[in-house]
Amino acid sequence: MNTDKCIIFDMDGVLIDSEPLHFDFESRLFKSLGITVSREEHETFVGTTAKTLWTSLKQTHNIPFTVQELILKEQLEFLEYLENKKPINIIPGVKKLIISLQSKGFRIALASSSPHRLINYVMDKTNINEYFQIKVSGDDIVNGKPDPDIFLKTAELINIKPTSCLVIEDSKNGVRAAKQAGMKCIGYSNPGSGNQDLTAADFILDSFYNLTIDLIQKIFSDESTHLNGSG
Repeated sequence: MNTDKCIIFDMDGVLIDSEPLHFDFESRLFKSLGITVSREEHETFVGTTAKTLWTSLKQTHNIPFTVQELILKEQLEFLEYLENKKPINIIPGVKKLIISLQSKGFRIALASSSPHRLINYVMDKTNINEYFQIKVSGDDIVNGKPDPDIFLKTAELINIKPTSCLVIEDSKNGVRAAKQAGMKCIGYSNPGSGNQDLTAADFILDSFYNLTIDLIQKIFSDESTHLNGSG
């Protein structure tokens, strides 16, 4: 059994293919606020908290709202936006992986920059809440990704040392945060997440069907690092 090891999942772009929705919604929101944000700049915020995004954009654009007002506006309007979209679907292969990890005794946690309100919405819509022992949000920490705070907080709450954790992330910011936390990291190459540099990850893959328990054990034991698992 692997009760001394924890697999930490990011949510957006890893559990659900939601980054294209974020890009679309936020682009519309930027337009309504009268600001222009290039796709290249937009992609640099993938994996970060709303606070990071709006603090940065408020500094570079003349937005007539406080950062907190912008955060609340985004949260409320994004949930309304999601309600008008098709059902939220889990990324192929990931639920099977989670069930397999649970059966082998791994602890399973969620560490997402999204607010608790959105995490709870997604967990409810996808029926996967029961598999996660801990769910940590960007609401719970001061410094978002690429700082390691959210992953260190997750390890603390689940009572396990960082070196016994493996993070699955789809963004450059998330991978950097995981490695700064002293954790192993798998980079999931999701085209919907934009141009993300995942090379700092210990392993990169483009399908969860290629991620086995044996491979995860090898990554923990340093037998398979900095390889490309595409295929």
